[in-house]
Amino acid sequence: MRILVTGVSGQLGHDCVNELIRRGHTVIGSDIQEQYSGVQDGTAVVRAPYCRMDITDREMVSKVLSETAPDAVIHCAAWTAVDAAEEKENLEKVRAVNVQGTENIASACRENHAVMMYISTDYIFDGKGTEPWKPDCERYAPINVYGQTKLEGELAVRHTLDRYFIVRIAWVFGRNGKNFIRTMMRLGKTRDTLRVVDDQIGTPTYTLDLSRLLADMIESDRYGIYHATNEGGYISWAEFARAIFDTAGMNVKVIPVSTSEYGMSVAPRPQNSRLDKSKLREMGFTPLPAWQDALKRYVAELQAEEE
Repeated sequence: MRILVTGVSGQLGHDCVNELIRRGHTVIGSDIQEQYSGVQDGTAVVRAPYCRMDITDREMVSKVLSETAPDAVIHCAAWTAVDAAEEKENLEKVRAVNVQGTENIASACRENHAVMMYISTDYIFDGKGTEPWKPDCERYAPINVYGQTKLEGELAVRHTLDRYFIVRIAWVFGRNGKNFIRTMMRLGKTRDTLRVVDDQIGTPTYTLDLSRLLADMIESDRYGIYHATNEGGYISWAEFARAIFDTAGMNVKVIPVSTSEYGMSVAPRPQNSRLDKSKLREMGFTPLPAWQDALKRYVAELQAEEE
């Protein structure tokens, strides 16, 4: 297959390109920068053809897809700075990227008869209750700008295309960017105690593992809406922090606090980020490994970088 991946300078886009090339697909990476700006580690994403594409520019998107002629597009590019999205001066930019940009990709996929995969988020739900959210649940009620714009991106894909995948993920970590694990390990080097939220519940998602599932999906015709995080059960951020320090061999005490006690966040966060992933097995896809296993592999990789 010939596959275009947007947002290759981010965590997921980087790993998707590498996985697809490993499987023998022809891959084109794109992002808004003139040149690839992710980790320069000699991986396939650095060696893959790269083209600049501003997804908010409808004509540019149409031109790039027409010239590259992909069979499928994996749309990883997004505005993901959740707190910054709430700032008044950023609202137009956030909508341009997450809504208009997604509409542009979907329209160009329709014009070029390409399958589209849209990466979405648990933030499209209100985060209330304790029951895991099912993929077909339509009780949408985003509680922040990021979630609202990602939901509108989903709807644009569904209204424009017949052949699409929408994959909702949560609590993402990967090599090519900032994430909770990197932050905890950095803070743990200078502090022996950390306060971490204990009433937001979800499951981590390792982009390396996720990229393999996304490749399985794009190679199939089992279109639809899916939820995908690592297996291993639901946890709080505080429990995740403890697991990070235990895995890394760092002596840091984690003090659990409520979201209201912690404060600071500009954008409200969902407390229930539990995603029901049973549809993956039902549709014949292999679920991701347990997050505990993913954490061990990822921490080992980070520690190896420091040696």
